[in-house]
Amino acid sequence: MAGWSRVVVARPKTVLVVAVLFALACGLFAAGLPQRVSSGGFVAPRSEAADVDGWVKQQLGPQNPDVIAVYTAPPGQTLTDIGPRVQEAVGRIDPSLLAKPVETYWNSPRSPYLRSSDGRQAVAVLFAAGDDNQRVAEYPKIAEALRIPGIDTKLTGFSALADTISNQSRKDLVVAESISIPLTAIVLVLVFGGVVAAALPVLIGTLSVVGALGAVGLLSRFTEVSVFAMNVVSLLGLGLAIDYGLFLVGRFREELASGASTEEAVARTLATAGRTVLFSALLLVCAFAGTFVFPLAVLRSLGFGAIAAVGLAAFLSVTALPAILALLGPRISKWSWRADAFDRSEERAQRFWGRVVTAVMRRPALVAIGVGAILLVLATPLTGVRLGDIDHTALPAGNETRVAVEELAANFPAANSGATIVVRETDGSAPTSAAVSTALREISAVPGVRQALGLGTHDNAAVIHAALAAPDRSPQAQDIVKDLRGLHLDGLDLRIGGESANTVDSVAAVMDRLPLMIVVMVAVTLLMLAVAFRSIVLPIKAVLMAFFSLAATFGVLTWIFDQGHLAGILHISVGPLSAGMMVLIIAVVFGLSTDYEVFLLSRMVEAHDAGANTEESVRIGTVRTARVITAAATLLVLITGAFTISPLTPMRFLGLGMVIALIIDATLVRMLLVPALVKLMGPANWWTPGRKSAAPQPIPEPAALAQSDR
Repeated sequence: MAGWSRVVVARPKTVLVVAVLFALACGLFAAGLPQRVSSGGFVAPRSEAADVDGWVKQQLGPQNPDVIAVYTAPPGQTLTDIGPRVQEAVGRIDPSLLAKPVETYWNSPRSPYLRSSDGRQAVAVLFAAGDDNQRVAEYPKIAEALRIPGIDTKLTGFSALADTISNQSRKDLVVAESISIPLTAIVLVLVFGGVVAAALPVLIGTLSVVGALGAVGLLSRFTEVSVFAMNVVSLLGLGLAIDYGLFLVGRFREELASGASTEEAVARTLATAGRTVLFSALLLVCAFAGTFVFPLAVLRSLGFGAIAAVGLAAFLSVTALPAILALLGPRISKWSWRADAFDRSEERAQRFWGRVVTAVMRRPALVAIGVGAILLVLATPLTGVRLGDIDHTALPAGNETRVAVEELAANFPAANSGATIVVRETDGSAPTSAAVSTALREISAVPGVRQALGLGTHDNAAVIHAALAAPDRSPQAQDIVKDLRGLHLDGLDLRIGGESANTVDSVAAVMDRLPLMIVVMVAVTLLMLAVAFRSIVLPIKAVLMAFFSLAATFGVLTWIFDQGHLAGILHISVGPLSAGMMVLIIAVVFGLSTDYEVFLLSRMVEAHDAGANTEESVRIGTVRTARVITAAATLLVLITGAFTISPLTPMRFLGLGMVIALIIDATLVRMLLVPALVKLMGPANWWTPGRKSAAPQPIPEPAALAQSDR
């Protein structure tokens, strides 16, 4: 960083122009990104359900509907009356968009199953051509043709659900940014006491989002990228860039206040805060790289988006930002309502946090036990957590697509995906007629199965469709699939497919690979922290603190989203936690927890290397970072909290999860539990096998802060 600081100081304009042009050049690849992102990626490849669906599709064509139109006859008319208009609407659909002819109540041999019991509603079932992305992309054309003026029409199915969630997700992104950016700018002005200093982190954050979206756009040309990756890029790119900018600008102003020249202040800022930013970003990249162990494309793409956001935020923070600082120098305090506003705020914060850390140092054991007990209580609901996937309940109550799903489950079970069952003899041969009859009888007897229909024998296997008394992907449908898989029929092998079976397999795939992701994150974090802090105890403590934060966060999320407490006030749908969103929050919270730990411990280590004992190191490190960590967490709460206004339950889950995690981590864990534990562990904090005691090498500190410390 010393060499890089000389380049920045010598050529600040060149560094700034190159960095900004690089971010903008990356941003060019974001053109058309909303049309290239995927609404799929939730199916685990090579799972039982995926294999069954692939085989059945080859033999019989697609069985999982892409669009289901529910038509309700107007008052005074019957289904027979509206039949010609429905058939005319179906005929307007371009045949190239369909994988097979549209099946409706009016043209199907299964017509009794496609009509409601009261005779007022009937459905049309469509199977679109192409892969997941193509089917969702063409959905608007199909939907336009199916809607009939004067006839109540509700649309659902895979493509309808994916399109609705994707469109709402894009709207949420715009709304969240329009709210979070002005609010963070206001908070930064209050933190720095001036407009110029506050504008720099926002500028870097905006450039980071633009560049990261471009990086994701480039990736989307080579691999599947989920629509949710755009939200992750916005959340992390803006949040981390502002956090990093806060650390760097704050340290630069400290150095200027100590009497350093602009060149010295830039060099010192990059050597300390800049180095920590790069190290923090590397830890976050390693945390998100853990998502690559999952077979689900949606999780891998979220990892891609997160890494792009972190990388751009760190890159611009150590290139464009210090170049701007070198150009501004003392003028960074321009447009401040008081020349000493920042210094006075810093003094007040240090006095407050000095009193807090003094109280913690006085009774560290009591603080550690008390905070630990609070975190364990918060984590208690996690013992009964249920996991699921994103389904129709992601949409708000009353949404047309969600209502259509609920009406289908109640009135048209045969129109749903249900469960597709492939039956063979255990030796792989075709089952006998008697065996198929036995399978139909046993499958029909499973609770939750409304009826089982034989679809014929193909390639040495009988295919059975089981209509379920629950919406596809719902927790109830998943339980029915598990019961079907629990059937043991002598001499027969049953394999289950369908939308609900895919959800069961996807959740199982996430849980199977989750331990590997955690091992990767923990191993890399321990190694990197051990190298950075030259300690064995501090890295272990950092990882344990991250897991304390995670456990408490998911305990609260389980209490709200799974058990339903506060669900009415927050307007959320109660149900199992999304396994995919859980993985994302684990990566983000683990990374940010370690991130804040690095900023806190790095100042403690600086003080210890400068000759301070353990208690003094804890006090100096906590006092000097408490204000900036609290401010950084507050800003991230504003940025991520903007997603809680989304009507989509997964977005509220992500936003609320981040808010809870940040509050817990930046207050209870980072400012109370960590100082107490470091104090209790004493000299053991600095122990490394084979490390000999040596005279500490002082690290220069800003004179003003050193004076206040003394």
